[in-house]
Amino acid sequence: MTNPLYANDPVATFPSSYYTATAALAPERPSLKGMRKTDVAIVGAGFTGLWAALELARRGFGVTVIEAHRAGWGASGRNGGQVGSDFNQGQRWLEKRVGFDNAKALWAMSQEAAFMVRDFCAAHAPEAGFKPGIVHGDSSGDLTDFQEDVAHLDKHYPTHGVSVLSTGDVRAIVRTENYRSGTLDMNAGHVHPLHYVLALAREAEKAGATIFERTEALRIDTGPRAVIHTPNGQLTADHVILAGNGYIRGLNTPSDARTLPVNSFIGATEPLGEEALDVLARDFAVFDSSWVVNYFRLSDDKRLLFGGRANFSRKFPKNMDQALHKRMTDMFPQLAAKRFDYTWGGTLGITRSRLPFANRLAPNILSIGGYSGHGVALAGLAGKVMAEAVAGQAERFDTLTTLPVAPLPLGPFGQGPLLALAMFTFDLRDRIGR
Repeated sequence: MTNPLYANDPVATFPSSYYTATAALAPERPSLKGMRKTDVAIVGAGFTGLWAALELARRGFGVTVIEAHRAGWGASGRNGGQVGSDFNQGQRWLEKRVGFDNAKALWAMSQEAAFMVRDFCAAHAPEAGFKPGIVHGDSSGDLTDFQEDVAHLDKHYPTHGVSVLSTGDVRAIVRTENYRSGTLDMNAGHVHPLHYVLALAREAEKAGATIFERTEALRIDTGPRAVIHTPNGQLTADHVILAGNGYIRGLNTPSDARTLPVNSFIGATEPLGEEALDVLARDFAVFDSSWVVNYFRLSDDKRLLFGGRANFSRKFPKNMDQALHKRMTDMFPQLAAKRFDYTWGGTLGITRSRLPFANRLAPNILSIGGYSGHGVALAGLAGKVMAEAVAGQAERFDTLTTLPVAPLPLGPFGQGPLLALAMFTFDLRDRIGR
């Protein structure tokens, strides 16, 4: 099975994305060589690992982060930049499966996750440009489920920021005939994700964490002090946090059996100027209810950043540009003559229930991943929660373990078209059963 770490990109080289072109990359950090001891070792320098590093360093722990490529190289620096304020399942769905009290605690965490991004960017990364508002567009035109969901939120979660959009409402914002209903969440938002994750790395180092790049975790020896083997050294730690999401395989069998690496792709158009208003009349991010989700937003220089077209193989397709352009123009025919200046792909982790999987591989080894497209907010919250658990406050980590995440068909060995079909079947069954 091809390792997603090395399937598509040169080692330690950021993709040729719009984000890379508009970010000031830090000089490359050294790799780990020889023997090193630390209080907490963190595998992965994305949102999860860097938030954990920042929180633990602020608490006085010795923290060492190892990253196979560069800090922010993976999904954290490539994604659509949408900062959700919820999980990938609604509150009524969660209440039925984990109970009202756990669902309410999960809601509080998901809201906190969005506000963490907003507040961090305001304080440390204004260049990331956090902006409020995410539209969920739907093609059905049926407002019933949306109205019932919002009525439930009004009753039990009154600080929510969600409102229902009629056909006229949604088309006044998103200039497409494809959407006939939807919602607007003003507690959610969008951000330049690479600016954000690079700032997290800077702040973690300022707090005292050490980051080693070009340092892959090859295996972990468990015990009271875990030992992480890397190509040129060993890292011994009292605690380990696994924070690689879709890019980490072979270190955590329970997670491998539940989290599927999936590729998603984004294109950035040429600057649209005033024509941007013919696509999005408000500066909100947008996603929809498609099986393969379309997601898009405008950049600060008025490009449309349009993402979608997942694939279940390890390799990026050769026709990424053409396929994305077709999806975009199916939704926005008015952009048929507009080119993509950048297209790129990345790997995320998804689960059958589209909910994160939290587990203890050993008493002193924690892992959370499988954010299923909601990682810009939830990944940072996961890092904070694992930091709390390392510091002896495990209540919120234990609450995340109540999320229902069943093993994938064929477990860690399944991949390709058969698994894609199985995942679609489970998703369809869940949708019909709601």
